[in-house]
Amino acid sequence: DGCGHTVLGPESGTLASINYPQTSPNSTVCEWEIRVKPGQRVQLKFGDFDIDDSDSCHSSYLRVHNGIGPTRTEIGKYCGFGFQMDGLITSKSNEVTVQFMSGTHTSGRGFLAAYSTTDKSDLITCLDNASHFSEPEFNKYCPAGCVIPFADISGTIPHGYRDSSSLCMAGVHAGVVSNTLGGQINVVISKGIPYYEGSLANNVTSKVGPLSTSLFTFKTSGCYGTLGMESGVIPDSQITASSILEWSDQTGQVNIWKPEYARLKRVGPPWAAFISDEHQWLQIDLNKEKRITGIITTGSTLAEYYYYVSAYRILYSDDAQKWTVYREPGMDKDKIFQGNTELYQEVRNNFIPPIIARFFRINPLKWHQKIAMKVELLGCQFSIGRAPKITMPPPPQNKNNDKNDDLSDDFIHSVKTSLQTDKTTFTPEIKNTTVTPSVTKDVALAAVLVPVLVMVFTTLILILVCAWHWRNRKKKSEGTYDLPYWDRAGWWKGMKQFLPTKSAEHEETPVRYSSSEISHLRPREVPTMLQTESAEYAQPLVGGIVGTLHQRSTFKPEEGKEASYADLDPYNSPIQEVYHAYAEPLPITGPEYATPIIMDMSSHPSTPLGIPSISTFKAAGNPAPPLVGTYNKLLSRTDSASSAQALYDTPKGQPGPGAADELVYQVPQSVAHSTGSKDE
Repeated sequence: DGCGHTVLGPESGTLASINYPQTSPNSTVCEWEIRVKPGQRVQLKFGDFDIDDSDSCHSSYLRVHNGIGPTRTEIGKYCGFGFQMDGLITSKSNEVTVQFMSGTHTSGRGFLAAYSTTDKSDLITCLDNASHFSEPEFNKYCPAGCVIPFADISGTIPHGYRDSSSLCMAGVHAGVVSNTLGGQINVVISKGIPYYEGSLANNVTSKVGPLSTSLFTFKTSGCYGTLGMESGVIPDSQITASSILEWSDQTGQVNIWKPEYARLKRVGPPWAAFISDEHQWLQIDLNKEKRITGIITTGSTLAEYYYYVSAYRILYSDDAQKWTVYREPGMDKDKIFQGNTELYQEVRNNFIPPIIARFFRINPLKWHQKIAMKVELLGCQFSIGRAPKITMPPPPQNKNNDKNDDLSDDFIHSVKTSLQTDKTTFTPEIKNTTVTPSVTKDVALAAVLVPVLVMVFTTLILILVCAWHWRNRKKKSEGTYDLPYWDRAGWWKGMKQFLPTKSAEHEETPVRYSSSEISHLRPREVPTMLQTESAEYAQPLVGGIVGTLHQRSTFKPEEGKEASYADLDPYNSPIQEVYHAYAEPLPITGPEYATPIIMDMSSHPSTPLGIPSISTFKAAGNPAPPLVGTYNKLLSRTDSASSAQALYDTPKGQPGPGAADELVYQVPQSVAHSTGSKDE
């Protein structure tokens, strides 16, 4: 009467004293007999040990024996409060007896232990959690029987489990290991999350959990995808049932809860059986063999119809004629799966090992009010086909017939049981299709180099196209005879606003005209040449031979304009002071009028000595001549054969000695060379 939680599996298990982890009652006894496969040995590990040792292990103790029955031999006798046993207790045979005695005592929780075969060197107990291990990733072996009522877990897949959760119990909840068989888990530790959800899966209830510093998840094969009930990949015609609920409501409307309504998360009614008994079933045709690793179920999901299935069996078949009931390995009873406890919550159950079949059938055994459910299947494609039928050639007639028979039997056995092995024994009719490593490397290298080369050539082509396009745009924007955009006056104007202000005296570079370049031209060709070869500042058009400019020019064209004979007169504006279109304002300290142009008259052959030279500039103290019109047009020079004189224009508003058509350009004369200025 002293036995507590006990699960004895074929390779591992869990055992605990009665009432653990509370104080065990007085005067109780329990004895466990553990057997594993012949040739194996048993190892025992304690997760908790707390037995009263007040009488030196006389009435309360735990004793471990090699063997079973009267021939057993004692390995050890243990007691003590908080007794720590770091190592494992190992048997000498495949049988072990564990005996617990509880005498008169006032405290002590008892014990909890796990066992396995000795080939499971990384055995842990059901009480170990992720905080007991410092590695970010590790492998451990969980014993059978870790679904215990005194352990808690928080979280679910795929988000993860709180670090305070029992590793093995969380493994059962996640469907990684079986509670009946135990198994290997691959644990990965990561950063915790603020909230852990709760769910019911594999008869384990996960509770809602608060924030933690870390969490853990499990590495799996990845064969947990949905097989098409919710998504509609499985058509309605492949979902059938033993019966269909059909009824009329108060309004007289006929309601039919068809099998195709049994799709998980579908809005509306579920599938429901017309008669609620243990002979009803829902069948799903997967169209071909699939690897089925789990199932998710819900109730009716309709608040006014509180229907759900609380327990069921699973059957599977390849031809829908011969059905097999699902059982766990080593068990002689059908596996009964826990279903829903209410109509909304999704409950998951996993199949360990997975089911490989085409037809899948659910047989409800327990329900609430009526049989009604929605389902989804989990799994993946079954890529490995069945073993082909092997036709063996007749054995050769020699003395080694027995050996050949043995080889043939071994080959058939290896094909049937080891379809995933890399090497197989084969007859001459079977060819080896294994790819050599060198070919594999070449294929992998080509798969990397080809995309890289394509990207490089594409980039070069794009660069060349962009360069050609930019060059054409540049040519179109500058034109054939235009200056480059960085030499234009507009660019210089935009940049001058960022430069420091200079004095007007040094703002511009003097423009000089070479007499040698102009003297050989005829008078009519001079203006044409001056207009064609434009500089940054417009050159004054002079009809005679011009000397060298010793002062800066006041004529500067604006952007986009050229010199014209019809420009405004900068000196004859009666309304306001208007500057010439090409002129910049003169500095305040400079003279009132433009600086005279100095001319050397000694080389002028056509000017008579008797005709005085007349200056167009206003002498100091004299008033400006009256404005005759709004604009003063410059008259072109006439190259008349009848006129032997080359006259210079008189000041504006005064009659000159020559005719009007002989006026050329108003050329200011130097004081040193002009005698007419003395007369004025």
